[in-house]
Amino acid sequence: MADNETQLIHLICGSTGAGKTTYARELASNIGGVVFSIDEWMVTLFGEDAPAQLDPTWIFPRVRRCEAQMWAIASQLGKLGVPSILDWGFQRYEHGQRFAGLARQGELAAKLHVLDVDASERWKRVNTRNKNQGETFHMEITRGMFDYIETTWERPSDDEIEAVSRIDFGQ
Repeated sequence: MADNETQLIHLICGSTGAGKTTYARELASNIGGVVFSIDEWMVTLFGEDAPAQLDPTWIFPRVRRCEAQMWAIASQLGKLGVPSILDWGFQRYEHGQRFAGLARQGELAAKLHVLDVDASERWKRVNTRNKNQGETFHMEITRGMFDYIETTWERPSDDEIEAVSRIDFGQ
């Protein structure tokens, strides 16, 4: 049974501009983990091939392929006692629950970290990131993109956070 911090799969949940990547990097540094950032993978693997007008039908299949590959590596690391931090947003509860279930199937623990920041503050952060293009900048997020992503954000309830983070192997 994997119930210690080193074998956790950390699911970083929050909407655009919540500080997920910064948080994930700090967590990785504190626990000796590996960060898997969906934005970094998408930009690196597909950024040059992206259409001028991004469309969900182009984005989501690529996101799913990246997640599958990142998960394969994260689960291998977990078996070796190396924690993984999945900086994927987990915009919907079902998304986090699915990967927490995969962790449990692999006898790894999952923990959901929720960064809940007001939308107006997040938009300010996004504007600053767009302008400064610092360490966590991967691509410009327009107001339209931000607003679209807002329609997908569902903050998990405390019960949902507990359900995802519960360590209950064998059930």
